[in-house]
Amino acid sequence: MVMPGNREMAPIATAGAIGYALLVGIGPEGAPRDAPLGVVPAVHSPLQVVAVTAAGMLIGSLPHIAVGRTPRPDAMARRLFTVSIVALCFRPLLDLALPWYLLLASMGLIVVASCFTDVVIAALIRAEAVRTRFGIALRDEIGAKMALCAATSATAMLIAVSTTAMGQAALLIFTVPILVTQFAFRRYAGVRATYLQTVRALSRVTEVGGYVETGHSRRVAAFAVAMGRELGMAEAELLELEYAALMHDIGQLSLGDPIPGGATVLASPTEQRRIAELGAEVIKETGVLDRVADIVRLSSHPYRTGRPADDADAADAGTDRPVAPPLASRIIKVANAYDDLVGESPDRDRGAAVLERLRLDSAAEYDPTVVEALSRVVDRRTRP
Repeated sequence: MVMPGNREMAPIATAGAIGYALLVGIGPEGAPRDAPLGVVPAVHSPLQVVAVTAAGMLIGSLPHIAVGRTPRPDAMARRLFTVSIVALCFRPLLDLALPWYLLLASMGLIVVASCFTDVVIAALIRAEAVRTRFGIALRDEIGAKMALCAATSATAMLIAVSTTAMGQAALLIFTVPILVTQFAFRRYAGVRATYLQTVRALSRVTEVGGYVETGHSRRVAAFAVAMGRELGMAEAELLELEYAALMHDIGQLSLGDPIPGGATVLASPTEQRRIAELGAEVIKETGVLDRVADIVRLSSHPYRTGRPADDADAADAGTDRPVAPPLASRIIKVANAYDDLVGESPDRDRGAAVLERLRLDSAAEYDPTVVEALSRVVDRRTRP
């Protein structure tokens, strides 16, 4: 299944494969009378675990390929590598005839190590793919995968331990809970995908109505997310930032006369705030995007001037220094201004001139840290 963030996971198959790697014995059915503890010892080698898992993955991918959903090689390789680590670390321990409590402890330590290894490798790949710092990618991967990884590992240990008493029926019985978990995660991913599709559809209303240039909202969202990654925002914050960036101009629908080219950066500060306030009210009507509405509302505020509530908080703290709007709002303000003045133009000189203009306004209007993040993003995109 594909989780938010375009992460491909296979919890049921992974639990079965790790359970096979951890298998101690199968019983009691079919066990010879002289078998220890009344079970058939599992004597397969680590290489056999790897071979069986690889064959199972290839066979299991055929139905997906048949319907046009080609599994991602990097995700398959990570899953196979994780199972290999478990097999290579645990199978040799069975030759030592350790007591059960030490085997259980070893199982726990090995599956934890395999989960952490998988997360680290995924973070390295993601850091390179989305051009973010490794620490940020690692934090996102831990937040996105560790809960499901813990459920998968616990299920694998249950399968391995219970098979010694229940036989092969344990594989079916203990796969049911993680099947329910997979169903719940699929529903969660589906809801998030529906939200994003709805937001993207709403963002096109201003384009269809002629209030902004075609593609403006998508370009602002792309710049905003790239800048957010550059500034170390977490994945959940990036999702809210993308929602807000896509809908930041929806308040223009209330205007009797559209702004020429939809460039709100050329409107008066009062008009900019009015558009942001109206847009925030529209977003708030959804009932589920209140934080996104707040981001949009404050995206028209200058960098050096916070909202009244922020100023009150500052006063309560014993300081008169105004508090800046949240980082997401400052990012959208900079990304919107840049796209309003550059648009789809590929002219690097024009982009450089706009960046210089934003830097000159950084004393009060734009956050200089955010402007420099935009500069790095633009430099990467225009680099030959």
